[in-house]
Amino acid sequence: MRNRNAFVTYALIAINVAVFFIDEIFVGSTLDTGVLIRAGGAYAPYISSGQYWRLFTAMFMHSGMQHLLNNMLMLFILGTSLEYLLGHVKYAVLYIMCGLVANIAAWRYYTAAGANVVSVGASGAIFAVMGAVIYIVIRNRGQAAGLSIRQMLIMLAFSVYFSFIGSNIAATAHIAGLISGFIAAVLLYRRPHGNQPYRYGSIM
Repeated sequence: MRNRNAFVTYALIAINVAVFFIDEIFVGSTLDTGVLIRAGGAYAPYISSGQYWRLFTAMFMHSGMQHLLNNMLMLFILGTSLEYLLGHVKYAVLYIMCGLVANIAAWRYYTAAGANVVSVGASGAIFAVMGAVIYIVIRNRGQAAGLSIRQMLIMLAFSVYFSFIGSNIAATAHIAGLISGFIAAVLLYRRPHGNQPYRYGSIM
């Protein structure tokens, strides 16, 4: 039931895949930095000059097929769980708003560092989803929607580790996404009360 009703997650995946192939076909190789800038990547100097829309468009762009597949796999695993736990509208709001927060954090960091870097990818928003799921799992005594706190912490540890060892990974966006997602879940999530069935247990 969780996966069947996760239409927001499936829509997000479809948009990311569509944007990737549109860029590849009509703009050029997404492994080319110049192509990413032309297609709407988050390029700090352009954003600082007023092209703030790049903070949004970059959320749906990816650099190469491997980048796309890795992010979409994570989005499928975590997004379907969070959409089930939080609801469609709240989940969509969290994903977009926290993804923007992550990109803003990366933009400000690169601007302060004087680094003319172009960044793309859904990972800032996906880290926000991860932060939100971690909070909800904690609130539900260590397990929710088939995910345990141990599983989430292991996933978090590996994700943060690869964020810092990768040479082309925007770690600032990842950390900002993670923190903003956790905070957003604190504000948006409401645990069932009374004698209602425990909806958020493991799903067979």
